[in-house]
Amino acid sequence: MIDHSEAKKYLRIAQGNLEAAMKMIDNERYCVDISNQILAVNALLNKANQQVIKDHVHSCIRAAFESDDEGIKEEKVNEVIELLRKVMK
Repeated sequence: MIDHSEAKKYLRIAQGNLEAAMKMIDNERYCVDISNQILAVNALLNKANQQVIKDHVHSCIRAAFESDDEGIKEEKVNEVIELLRKVMK
């Protein structure tokens, strides 16, 4: 089982910041302040995603490359390539 506690930490903070942004909108706060809050949420989501990918490489990818099954290795390489394609959009 992979320990995603670091990613969950970022997601919890992002959740709090998102709720704060919604309250800011309800309270008709200054648009730039709201935008900055939303940017903070995006940054935290990106950090959480980076952590999940890092965890995946250190566990699932490593395990695949320790196996003798070339099919699994190829599958994991393709997974990472597809993930990178999505992240780099």
